[in-house]
Amino acid sequence: MNLSRRDLIRAGGVAAFAALATSACSNKAAGGVSGAGGGSTDGTTLWYWGGGLSDKVVANAATQFPDAKIKASVIGGDFKQKLQTTLAGGRFIPTITGVKGEDMPYFRSVADKFTDLGPLGASSLASSGLQWKWDQAKTQDGKQIGFPIDVGPTAMFYRNDLFAQAGLPSEPDAFSAATTTWDAFYALGQELHAKIPTAFVVSQLATVWDMVTGQTSQRFIDQSGKFVGDSDEMHGAWKTTVKAQQLGLNANASQSLNQALSSGAVAAEPGAAWHALDISQGAPDTSGTWRVAKLPVKASNLGGSFLTIPAATKDPETAYKIIAWILSPQNEAQGFTDAAIFPADPAAWELPALTGGDPFFGGQKTIDIFGPAAKEVPSQYEAPADAAVAAPYKDQLSLVETSGKDPEQAWKDAVAAAKDVFARAGGQS
Repeated sequence: MNLSRRDLIRAGGVAAFAALATSACSNKAAGGVSGAGGGSTDGTTLWYWGGGLSDKVVANAATQFPDAKIKASVIGGDFKQKLQTTLAGGRFIPTITGVKGEDMPYFRSVADKFTDLGPLGASSLASSGLQWKWDQAKTQDGKQIGFPIDVGPTAMFYRNDLFAQAGLPSEPDAFSAATTTWDAFYALGQELHAKIPTAFVVSQLATVWDMVTGQTSQRFIDQSGKFVGDSDEMHGAWKTTVKAQQLGLNANASQSLNQALSSGAVAAEPGAAWHALDISQGAPDTSGTWRVAKLPVKASNLGGSFLTIPAATKDPETAYKIIAWILSPQNEAQGFTDAAIFPADPAAWELPALTGGDPFFGGQKTIDIFGPAAKEVPSQYEAPADAAVAAPYKDQLSLVETSGKDPEQAWKDAVAAAKDVFARAGGQS
């Protein structure tokens, strides 16, 4: 089974808890690593995961900085756990390493393991970039431990041909205007489903949950360390999510998403900019029929990663120069072309790779949706245990859609399980 980036982000919630429980126990070097030797004088080791950077740009960096002797390694498996274990062990630490966005809250809590990039030049770049994204990798005392690679502004992907066939708003501006709230989106979905019974506007409840919780003012744990996953706001997000099930708009396609995308069973799919690659690779025969509109209510963010320099790195100045070159606007545009990595630097959005029309989306210039969305993303605090605490909610949503569990009972069970995870992670209610 092929896993999309969305699948991997969801899996991260479970893995995060396992990592929290085991991080301090092992002194072994990371397994499955080729070419590891970072933190030494034997060249510059760079860790990232498949699709995390453009392989072409990384290869060009080795040519650009010949004296640095860059040795890049694509790390498979649980990237966070391997990095966590390696940092704790103190051996084979890479000179430069990626950190996934969902893992940054944890690594921000062990900031002493990383170099402060601010004095190296990051502070001046952050002042003209997406402040909310730079802030995700900044500690409360002002230490900047991450340089943003990409962001995941969210929007609504939808099948233009099916909505046109049903006589409903089908062009991006009209679709956006007709779906400014989740209730309006569901109402449009009901109209579509009435005219094309095989078409649904939600692929799975977890997808909507990701979007709606990204729009809340607080997530599961607030900045004082208090569990707030049972707040009225979160309960409201839950009700909005399960409404898709209650209205019969859920295709329940979590195990067969590509097939559902190809057949038209899924006629709309909210997601981050990088989800475009999942759709185009999962349903290539539907090229030209998809469009992108604004997300109901407001944009949020899902995913988006960083490059960091571990504190053990002996020449952080050179490491920073390499990072700044790899993540220059021109190279970020190359990453978008190669792997749909949506640049974190707005300067890259002005380049032809992003301003041109996308044939898969009928020639639509999708930057017109994702660019403004990225600028509107609200800042949201994520605690180190956020991903682990969030996992029980999706487990319960799965029971609602697969076994018909009562949504309110599922909410109560999700909150209880999340509180248990929170307590085991050291949280105080």
